[in-house]
Order: sequence, then structure tokens, then C-alpha cells
Amino acid sequence: MQFLNELRCSKKLKMENIKVGKKASRSITFTTDHVKKYAELTGDYNPVHFKEDFAKRTKFGRPIVQGGLTTGLVDALVAMDMPGPGTVFLSQNWKFIAPVFIGDTITAEVEVLSVHKSKPVTQVAITVKRLDNETVLEGEAWCYTFSLEQ
Repeated sequence: MQFLNELRCSKKLKMENIKVGKKASRSITFTTDHVKKYAELTGDYNPVHFKEDFAKRTKFGRPIVQGGLTTGLVDALVAMDMPGPGTVFLSQNWKFIAPVFIGDTITAEVEVLSVHKSKPVTQVAITVKRLDNETVLEGEAWCYTFSLEQ
């Protein structure tokens, strides 16, 4: 039921209101519970996420959050905020620059780079940063926005 409430309460942006340069952002603080739930859903029990002794021997030095949690924040941002409800990815091209650790707060930001003249297609730049302003992910994506109007 919460899913339906969130969809009803979300901003309903019209494509004509989406302009180059427009931005939106979303933040989250990742917990051990997020990492466990993601593993339960996906099967990603990589020891770099769960085993302190293993993670200490990696270049990260401690357990990291699954990359899918980081990109999931971008998914939510694009689907709910900019371009908004009805939007799906056509393609993504991003790279992980730095790790996200359990307890980190990250903020994902998208900026509209281009809007197709005759189709509901946008190109967005994506940046995800930790509170210390270090970039953890960057890239771009092409999105298609289905109309919510019937």
C-alpha cells in the first residue's frame, strides 16, 4: 500500500517542463540492514560486504555496500524525481569511483543534459557523492518517460 501512496504523492512532471540544466537529488544513509536485505533479494553475499576480516585484506579496508544499492538510489531518483514517474532507463554508462561503506550517507544527483524534440527521451548526467563530497559514482543515462495521462 505504501508503494501506491508514494506513486500518488509523487511529482507529476510533464515532458515540456523538463529542461536542459534541471537537477534533482536524493539521499540515503546505508545500514547493515540494507546490505542484508539486498543480499536476501539478490543473492549477493560477497564476503567484501559481510566479512570484516576479509574486507580488511582488500583495498577498501572494511566491508562495503553492494554497488546495486548505490545504483538503486539513482533508479529511484530517475523514476520518482527527474525525469519522474513513468521513467525507465534505456541505457546507463557509469563507473564506480570510490566505495560506499555501511553508515555512509550518499546523495545522488541527476542533471538533464538533453531532451529529445519529438520523443519523451532525456539524457541525464549522474553523480553520487558521500557527505565528505567524494564522488563514488559518475556517469550518464538515457531515459524514456511513459505518460501517466490516460
